[in-house]
Amino acid sequence: MEVDILEFVVPVENNKSLFVWDIQPTLTEAQIYDSLFKVFSSFGPLYLVKVSPNSLVHPPGFYALIKFYSAAQASKAQQLTDGRSLFQSSPLKVRLSSKQTPHFLSQSRPLSHARCLELANHCLGFNGWASDIITLKELPSEGGGCGDEEGVNERRRGRSLKFGCLVQVSFPHHGQTTRGAAVTEESLTFTGPDVLLQKRCKLQRMVREKALVHAFSTVVLILLGNGKVMVELKQTPHRFVPEHSEGVIRVNEFSWSELPGHEDGGDEENWHSTV
Repeated sequence: MEVDILEFVVPVENNKSLFVWDIQPTLTEAQIYDSLFKVFSSFGPLYLVKVSPNSLVHPPGFYALIKFYSAAQASKAQQLTDGRSLFQSSPLKVRLSSKQTPHFLSQSRPLSHARCLELANHCLGFNGWASDIITLKELPSEGGGCGDEEGVNERRRGRSLKFGCLVQVSFPHHGQTTRGAAVTEESLTFTGPDVLLQKRCKLQRMVREKALVHAFSTVVLILLGNGKVMVELKQTPHRFVPEHSEGVIRVNEFSWSELPGHEDGGDEENWHSTV
């Protein structure tokens, strides 16, 4: 039985990337994007679809980069689409990328919050997982007191806002549970109560999303050839053991710099058509 493994990290391997050439200029770039997404997403979840016009030294037309999370799904898509017309009158050329990935890009980076949700929902379904906030609290900033009223007032006068969050992600059909923590902070100038409230809501949302990303970074999805999905957890130093963190934990002991790398800041990386 074929087995494939998906992780909640940005796919950078060549065997997960396809280049598509000989796209005719009969459709707009947006229409080509929609057509490519429809065709290739039928093989599995996609991380990226990017369409670009040919260079001036080539005939008018387009080429595209398709990134899968799964090497097996990328390989199957290449085999079944290469040389076929698909959505146009002439055949397309579809190849696995052979471009050498620079070392600094080969490092694993966690997916963004939105990408984590997209991948989890695609593979597990909306009822296949759940997340709960264990604790979300404002933390004393450096030099901002110890959380008493004086420290809070001092931060409001021009210090910073700092929040910590611990979330739990559970997979009820697989008997697995994991946790993730994050801390985020933002400097403040003197502002009115409305602006302060907006910043507090923004930081609370940001720290929840970062904590969820951290939790998903420990998750491994195992895709079986019969269409079933298994969930396993990585054994990492940052794993939280539920029974050791009941109640209100000391979130301020964790620094975002200690957690796995930051969210991917952009879904479109620098790339070119060299293969």
